[in-house]
Amino acid sequence: MQKFTETENEFFEHHNIEVEKGQNPMRIDSFLAGRIENISRSKIKAASQRGNILVNNKIIKSNYKIKPNDIISIIMSYPKKEFELIPENIALNIIYEDEDLLIVNKEAGMVVHPASGNFSGTLVNALAFYLKGSPLFDGNNIRAGIVHRIDKNTSGLLLVAKTEKSASHLSEQFLKRTIDRKYLALVWGNLKEDEGRIEGNIGRSLKNRKVMNVFPNGDFGKNAVTHYKIVESFSYVNLIECKLETGRTHQIRVHLKYIGHPLFNDKEYGGDRILKGMNYTKYKQFVEN
Repeated sequence: MQKFTETENEFFEHHNIEVEKGQNPMRIDSFLAGRIENISRSKIKAASQRGNILVNNKIIKSNYKIKPNDIISIIMSYPKKEFELIPENIALNIIYEDEDLLIVNKEAGMVVHPASGNFSGTLVNALAFYLKGSPLFDGNNIRAGIVHRIDKNTSGLLLVAKTEKSASHLSEQFLKRTIDRKYLALVWGNLKEDEGRIEGNIGRSLKNRKVMNVFPNGDFGKNAVTHYKIVESFSYVNLIECKLETGRTHQIRVHLKYIGHPLFNDKEYGGDRILKGMNYTKYKQFVEN
């Protein structure tokens, strides 16, 4: 029996399969068609043409014949969901654009793509209007062009793919961590070290499914690593720069709460409350005003 796993990603489907010792040689497209649910030969061929099928960490063609103990990795776009994506004329702050991609500066308060409770006013609704007529945005794909995202209340730059080819290529770069991402965050309190590393598995809270928790024993969640350094120190808060080795949901917010320095005004993770041991008058006025 083959060992089969799927890695977590919001926008692309990632499969890793270890071929069983007793497996007879056969074409990889035939093998995958029988192992991955609802996959077509054409989709396998397209993934191969984009260089998104690897065997033992080497790119192969769709006619490759598998052998026992081969490690197969494949990346594919998620199938489009039944959803009416309504293009909306929402102003976008586009920093850069060419025929393959664009970089947009998302403002705080904007959701990246439609989901339960947010079916309009999202970045994808705006992109569907701006890129109307583009094949990638011609339909009801609620993740069209999105290869990574940031939280609703976070502002910053997002890469947006304009073609299937660029979407696949950018997704691969994020998967292999060849794209360098930096974040600025205002956190409560004065960090003891000017720079540091936070490591701890992150998974959905067992008490509140809307938020994430750190599981330091590694018994739950997925491995997560955050690097930080202080940019500037103020009276009650520090401005820090964060770099991520991993890309877990709410990673920076969860990790900083875990070490006792939640993000300023982050209600979900305690950043809107007075910290323990800081109850003197001026501090209270700073928090409450």
